[in-house]
Amino acid sequence: MIFADTLSPASGEINLTHSDSFQSFLKDFTLKLADIFQNRPEMERLSILRRLPPELLGEIMALNPLSVNIPVEYGGRGAKMHENLAFLAASSYQSLALSLTFGINGALFLQPLAKYGNDSVKKDVFTRFLNDKSMGGLMITEPDHGTDAFGMKTGYSKQNGMYHIDGTKHWAGLTGMADFWLLTARRKNEYNILERDVDFFVCDVSAAGQKIVVEEYFENLGLYQIPYGRNIIDVHIPEKQRLIPKSTGIHMMLDLLHTSRLHFPGMGLGFIKRMLDEALQHTRKRSVGSKNLLDYDQVQERLARLQAAFTITSSLGTAASKIVAVNTDLASFRLEANVLKTVTSDLMQESAQSLLQLIGAKGYKLNHIAGSATVDSRPFQIFEGSNDILYAQISESVIRTMKNAKEKTLMSFFKGYENSKQAIEQLKGLFDFELDLYMPQRKLVDLGKVISRVISMDYVIRNADTGFRLDLIDNAVDILHQEISSMITSFNHYQRAMLVEDYEDGTGWPGVRF
Repeated sequence: MIFADTLSPASGEINLTHSDSFQSFLKDFTLKLADIFQNRPEMERLSILRRLPPELLGEIMALNPLSVNIPVEYGGRGAKMHENLAFLAASSYQSLALSLTFGINGALFLQPLAKYGNDSVKKDVFTRFLNDKSMGGLMITEPDHGTDAFGMKTGYSKQNGMYHIDGTKHWAGLTGMADFWLLTARRKNEYNILERDVDFFVCDVSAAGQKIVVEEYFENLGLYQIPYGRNIIDVHIPEKQRLIPKSTGIHMMLDLLHTSRLHFPGMGLGFIKRMLDEALQHTRKRSVGSKNLLDYDQVQERLARLQAAFTITSSLGTAASKIVAVNTDLASFRLEANVLKTVTSDLMQESAQSLLQLIGAKGYKLNHIAGSATVDSRPFQIFEGSNDILYAQISESVIRTMKNAKEKTLMSFFKGYENSKQAIEQLKGLFDFELDLYMPQRKLVDLGKVISRVISMDYVIRNADTGFRLDLIDNAVDILHQEISSMITSFNHYQRAMLVEDYEDGTGWPGVRF
């Protein structure tokens, strides 16, 4: 059982079945985080600080938490997915920014390096992570090319056995803080034109010719402890520091991005558990009118949805562990990765909004968990692929499969897809209609939300096989059924509202013109 009883309300301690070594590490790690984030008065100011104070970060890094992402042959704990998710969950229970920091290091630097790096480079980098507590990140996004990563303008050419890379990158988490970066760039051909494929390079900012200049630090809204900014790239990288793709660089990028998205349930699980525990603690103590807040029916509904979010995210974590255990090359797992990322991040934001609604005015203080959680969780719906785009991609994947199989109804697809077979048995009657396979983009997004919830319901049902509590599973299935019914009704309502140009004309009310 991987994610049952994951975090205790009092300390955030993980209760999982792991090897003794990992269990011991996780216990020490969660106790250290609980001590730092819950027992120290100075942490009251943490939510408004830029960066985690170095002395506190040093205490955390002294436990070598990033060893979870390093292979055993290099001195690490083995980079096991279920352990990594539990580690991220323990972190996000106390600090979402800290969990994301570890997620960036692991999924976006250490794991790609382990899979595609030169052996001599891996040995040196992993040793420095273990001994010197180094950190690493990934630079893909550019000022003019965010979602369109394949349109990046950062290029490279080979000169005297070195790769010269030049361009501009921004919104890379840990800007100015990381010791290593994975840089993405496109090869310049003999005519100085950028080729389509993408390559990855390990950049050691402490080495000669590899320093990255931070042109500007951003005043990011939320996740204050993670520095972001705009970086000027003009570096010379040794040949051995180029990652070696197994086929193409684009395939490697998809593998990397899908691997990262599969880590979202880890970051989301601890965070949502914290939202639930905070909500329970508040509603049990708070009285409104003549009765306790917990006794109001609308409050019960919010708490039930919070608890369902915990159950769903736990089930998505179990699914992620099984996917990675079965296949390490995740480039083709777009549907599964996109479902786990979108649903988890939506549940994170909804859970934070519910806590904020239950807390009331007090939650709007900058240093209150409800307010900070709301702004900290919002970017998760944007980075690693905007949820709107990923939902459309989910629909496109399913429609492509339906076309190939000459299927016309979602019911026939769900019955044949392994990760929806059990859920569809409880959703009969909702999908017995012929699907327009050439629908507009807005409908692709709506349909993607429906498909993602059906697959999530299937993961929840299957999680019963791990010993997860059946009453929690039943509640989550009930809530997902309600959501899917509402979403499919909305999807079947045809609307093509478009922007009205020059909208100011003819607006206002008597006596007032805009």
